[in-house]
Amino acid sequence: MLDKKIGFIGCGKMAEAIIGGLIKSELVPNHQISASAKTRATVDKVVEKYAIAASIENREIAKAADMLILAVKPDLHKEVIEEILDLVKSEAVIITIAAGISLEFLEETFRKKIKAVRVMPNTPSLVGEGMSAICANEEVNRQELQDVIRLFESFGKAEVLPEKLMDAVPAVSGSSPAYVYMFIEALADGAVQQGIARSQAYTMAAQAVLGAAKMVLETGKHPGELKDNVCTPGGATIEAVTTLEKHGFRSSVVSAMEACTEKAKKLKDA
Repeated sequence: MLDKKIGFIGCGKMAEAIIGGLIKSELVPNHQISASAKTRATVDKVVEKYAIAASIENREIAKAADMLILAVKPDLHKEVIEEILDLVKSEAVIITIAAGISLEFLEETFRKKIKAVRVMPNTPSLVGEGMSAICANEEVNRQELQDVIRLFESFGKAEVLPEKLMDAVPAVSGSSPAYVYMFIEALADGAVQQGIARSQAYTMAAQAVLGAAKMVLETGKHPGELKDNVCTPGGATIEAVTTLEKHGFRSSVVSAMEACTEKAKKLKDA
């Protein structure tokens, strides 16, 4: 168990995914988690759904937190930081989960030395299968970084990267669940076309994707090798793979990732 008070400024979809993941993992008890939201309706919903403390006052959350997660849109960070900077504990670890918010921006906006961490998580955190990329400034010591890693690994996996690579993270893990959902939907549509019931098609397609991903993670084998193992000479699978290649399957994915990364960089510069 992590003996820290975790505070969330903002309680949108990503914050809810993290809160839900944390609670399911039992790393942090409910009574040590708090969150703020803009509306009373959202506060009431969060309290009822997760049994945590919640408030419309950002300052109330900031004052109590040992680990403070800024879960607001990039363009709201400056306004929120100005509101809470005089209340944040000197030893608090401040974590942003917004695309494009740099460690330098956090340090400059707080106008003092802070323990700053930048994390890019994704929404599968809600079901305990999140993927988070983490970078921290020099004020964060080894134990504090390990605490952050434990927090985000409690609902998935986490990797520490140099900050210069963080703009590439949305394309590979932050936004990519959306591409995978599209792929699952396409597989299901194809199955329905062949006569399989829609509900069964979604289950079969999603389980196939889940199983394939686990094969990569648990066997440690190269995805190309695993693909080759499924493709018997002259068989149906290699026919499908060849057709995907003819229609630019891989190049479309790479192009989408390039577009995602460029947009992430623009958000940073906005």
